[in-house]
Amino acid sequence: MSDFRHISDDFWASPQISLVDVDEAKQRGFALIVNNRPEGETEDQVPGESIEAAVREAGMDYVAIPVTHAGFSEDQVRSMAAAVEQAEGPILAYCRSGTRSTLLWSLAQASLGRDPDDLATAAANGGYDLGPVRGLLEMLASREK
Repeated sequence: MSDFRHISDDFWASPQISLVDVDEAKQRGFALIVNNRPEGETEDQVPGESIEAAVREAGMDYVAIPVTHAGFSEDQVRSMAAAVEQAEGPILAYCRSGTRSTLLWSLAQASLGRDPDDLATAAANGGYDLGPVRGLLEMLASREK
């Protein structure tokens, strides 16, 4: 059962997806699936390689940018920004709950010059709080000015 949460016109976040969710993502027009979950985080998660195979078979793009609970690196932010810029349509990103995916998306967006307040509103509309990365958002957004 999918729990795709609308964050922006071109970005949705989700808790762990299943192979059935890949089919739904295709039907809903997603162009890119981003896996922000490290392998082996829990015993019940669907392996990334299984999701990747299903995504590619469905004709969508796939990228893995695993994020642990240790936090976000500049490489992860750059990778997410590149994925967002190169996507040829809407993006669905997932992790255990969707939180890390949303936080990483917001950091990538701030690094591209998006306003932190707008990002916080978009995340809140999807049920996520950017409070834990607010300082980083401000710093990244100020670099672009």
